[in-house]
Amino acid sequence: MFLGTHTPRLDDKGRLILPAKFRDELAGGVVITKGQERCLYVFPMPEFQRIAEQLRAQPMTHKAARAYSRVFFASAHDEVPDKQGRVTIPAHLRSYAALDRDLVVIGASTRVEIWDRAAWENFLAESEDDFADISEGVLPGGL
Repeated sequence: MFLGTHTPRLDDKGRLILPAKFRDELAGGVVITKGQERCLYVFPMPEFQRIAEQLRAQPMTHKAARAYSRVFFASAHDEVPDKQGRVTIPAHLRSYAALDRDLVVIGASTRVEIWDRAAWENFLAESEDDFADISEGVLPGGL
């Protein structure tokens, strides 16, 4: 499970050093793709394969599933982190997430998310009050 918030920097070659606590689980290979709210999702290969199976199980007649699958798979980039735990983020993904030099990398349970630092701070500013004020359980049976 991926947890926590980290603040690495993107180097001049578009590489990110993965947080040390995530490296073991990601060492076998990752898939980086577009995520919601203009962040990037980083999946360990087994988790990406699990999600791919779920998307394949959707009927081809489901328009939203087709659209999501197209963007999700067409933007996906797979690679194995190098010995220093670095991965290269392709230009099209850096552009999508407006990644500059300062990043925030968060653990989001079964995936890692990469955010531009300013975008993450804006997201938190807009969503933390809503999070604090949720009066109904998000999970079945409450939290």
